[in-house]
Amino acid sequence: MKNIFKGLGVALVTPFNEDGTIDYDALYRLLHYQESNGVDFFCVLGSTAETPCLSFQEKTDVKNFVVNTLKGSKPVLLGFGGNCTKALVDEISEFDFSGVDGILSVVPFYNKPSQAGMYEHFMAVARSIKNMPVVLYNVPGRTGVNMLPETTLRIANDAENVVAIKEASGNVSQISEIISKAPEGFGVLSGDDSLTYQLLGLGAAGVISVVGNAVPKQFSSMVHARLNGNETEAAKINASFSELYRQAFVDGNPAGIKALLYLKGMCSNVLRLPLVPARKETKEKLKMFV
Repeated sequence: MKNIFKGLGVALVTPFNEDGTIDYDALYRLLHYQESNGVDFFCVLGSTAETPCLSFQEKTDVKNFVVNTLKGSKPVLLGFGGNCTKALVDEISEFDFSGVDGILSVVPFYNKPSQAGMYEHFMAVARSIKNMPVVLYNVPGRTGVNMLPETTLRIANDAENVVAIKEASGNVSQISEIISKAPEGFGVLSGDDSLTYQLLGLGAAGVISVVGNAVPKQFSSMVHARLNGNETEAAKINASFSELYRQAFVDGNPAGIKALLYLKGMCSNVLRLPLVPARKETKEKLKMFV
């Protein structure tokens, strides 16, 4: 099974109404805005979507809404992770994946498994959904543990339907090792917007982006220029994002990107606790990107 998730993927936010319920009108606007401005695939119910703060029913409803809105125009990668392997496998068996093209599954968080534990966890996940592509997600800053290249490569070689990894370790040498040693058809996706230009140059297949929510056309132009070998154009666009890379994350994610989307009139600036909106000074600095 080969990786179909390439180019610019957007880690879709979950917009909320002022009363905290999901704002499906705003979600519709976001999907069409991004779909028509160069996004290659959508990552739904990931970290940026505040997924830990959504109920099982809300997650199901968001998935269905996205699938019904896109109608197959772009691949959908659905976030589906957990830190109890049995519970995750059971949830996978109960979930309706119709319209979904693959799942993104994060390294188990909080309980800090060993490399052997990570391997067994992801092999169990892959077996539980063997007809669906699986993308691994390594994000040590959120999980508290780093999946090493040898573990990633072992899983990639042993599980036919594990097709890619979203690498957000921030460790370029580690990511480069995975790219250089990966089996044919296995993709590496940048999990850090600010490292995307560099990682694409090393052979990454694409990115799952946060800032792409608000500036999809510009970010897509950078990604595709780099993938097509136009380094000068890609470097120029990437340099223009340097301040956005800082301000979008200084107050945490998705606080920064939701503030920018609010300033652009795309959705409200509402998050669910324990997350709170970006500071006033951050919002002021984000105005230059409206």
